[in-house]
Parts: sequence; structure tokens; C-alpha cells
Amino acid sequence: MQSTMGRRSGRSVVSHSIPVMGCVPQHFKISTMKNCTPWLQCSQINSEVRKLKMIGQGAVKKVYLAEWRGQKVALSKLASMDYLEDFAHGLSMLQALQGPQVVQLVGSCLEDQTLVTEHHPLGSLLNLDGVLAQEQHQQHNTWQIRLRLAIDYVSILHYLHNSPAGRRVMCDSNSLEKTLSQFLLTNDFHLVVNDLDALPEVDSSRGSFVKCGHRELTGDFVAPEQLWPFRDSRKPFSDNLMPEYDEKTDIWKIPDVTWFLMGKVPGGDLVHFHLFQIHEECKKEDPKLRPSALDVLKVYKSVYSSMVQDNFGFRDML
Repeated sequence: MQSTMGRRSGRSVVSHSIPVMGCVPQHFKISTMKNCTPWLQCSQINSEVRKLKMIGQGAVKKVYLAEWRGQKVALSKLASMDYLEDFAHGLSMLQALQGPQVVQLVGSCLEDQTLVTEHHPLGSLLNLDGVLAQEQHQQHNTWQIRLRLAIDYVSILHYLHNSPAGRRVMCDSNSLEKTLSQFLLTNDFHLVVNDLDALPEVDSSRGSFVKCGHRELTGDFVAPEQLWPFRDSRKPFSDNLMPEYDEKTDIWKIPDVTWFLMGKVPGGDLVHFHLFQIHEECKKEDPKLRPSALDVLKVYKSVYSSMVQDNFGFRDML
């Protein structure tokens, strides 16, 4: 997915983010590691990272399960030179945005178009229902765990919209499936964002807005302002005439993602009932009338807390 603006803003992106797993910037610590280690460089990746099998492929990257000093890692390689700019952008975003809500970077080698990240065996959020159907995970198939995942999702949007690298928009989100594929499920049933190849920057103070790609977008999932405004007059799509937009496109999509995340579990209907009003606001046609990710996050956390308390109260009555 190509996105315009933002990645050529002329300012270097420096990481000031929260240390990952207690490590200083440009270090990592995964799985059973006791100490933080500096990000791996080209020579270490080439000599120490052993590719095991392909586990995923998109337009930009091929992803392999690999091993480094006994630790399982994910090795990503550029799939086509056509997407070198996207790959480089994704790597710079991974470096700049390291923190608890972003997949941990282990190392990179831009000259070989390779990057290494922490491996999360449960895979992307697309697998959620399949994972929760497995016998060893069935106890996690509750409204509490599912709503917590929705809280993680909105929390990640809030982080991206207020990040150390500016106000970033998730452009790889033109369908529910594409959006879900951007996130990984951790072993303790939380989310980290994994794919940062299309995160253009909005800076309203400089009049800098974004367009997600150069092609016409269609369907109900994308926000109304992402649709070609002259479709009713049958005027053919023109990228030059397509208006730009901001991060409120991400807000429009929240109710659909949360609907998927909640699945069909006891208590889910009550969650939807409590979230109805904020979701109505997310779906306002005028983006300026939609809440911020932080506004949504506050409601989600409040609903979670009150429902957990009510649950305990109900159990005490029995």
C-alpha cells in the first residue's frame, strides 16, 4: 500500500519512545533473554540469523520464521524493488516508534532490504477466532479478553495519532481483513502493531494532510472522505482531484474492528450496548465531529471497569 505525504516531511525521525522491555533505545530483549542487546546489524543478521520457513507474504515483504541464538524471530525481506520506498518507510517507523504497543525490532539491514522482529507465534489478529477456538485457549474466549483487545487496538491508534514521529495515519486499512493483518496477537493476549509500511503524517498546522494511495477506494469500511466525491456525477477518478484527509479516517473504522474483536461471547451484547453511543459518534459523516482516539479509549476503559465491577457484584449475590 503506497501512501502519500508524511514520509517526505523533511525532518528526520528520531526515537524518543518509551523503552521496550526496560531496554535503552536501539536495544532489544525478547522471550527468555536476560539482558538487552543492541539491534543486530547487517553482518550479524547475515551470519547469525537462520531462516526456517516462510510464514507470510504481502505486496511489500516476505516474512520467514527464523532463529537467532536459539530465539525464534521473524525475518522480513523486501518482496519487490517496486516497494523499496514503502519498506524503508516501514523500517524508519519501526525504529522511531519502538514502545510497548509496537512489535520489537531486533535488527535491520537496509542494504539487503532485511529486517528482524520479535516472533509472535499466535500470528495476526486475523487468526483471533481460530486461536480462541483451540482447546488450550478456550478459557480466554470471554468478553473481558476480547474487550481488552479492543482497548489495545484503540490505544495503539491513540499512540500513532500522538507519536514521537508526529500524527500518523494507518493507511493500510482499506478493508477489515487488511486492518486486522496489521496487528499481532501476543502470547498473553494483547496486541502489538506490526506493519508500519504505510503511515503518512498529518500536520494540520502546516496544512499537511494525507491520501492513502493513488487509486480509488470503495466500500463501506473506508471513511466517507476517502471515497471519490464525484462518483454520483460519473466523473472518472483522478488522483489529482481527490481531496486529502486526516487521522479521523482511523476513527471511522473503530466500530467495525471492535465488532469483529468482540465475536459472539456471553456479555458481548452488553458491551455493544454500552459502546453504542461512542460508536455512533465514530460514524459521523463529518470527520471533525468524530471523537479522538483518546476520547474513544476513555469510554472503552470506563465500560470495561464498570462491567468488571458489575460482574463481581453479581457473583457476590449468588
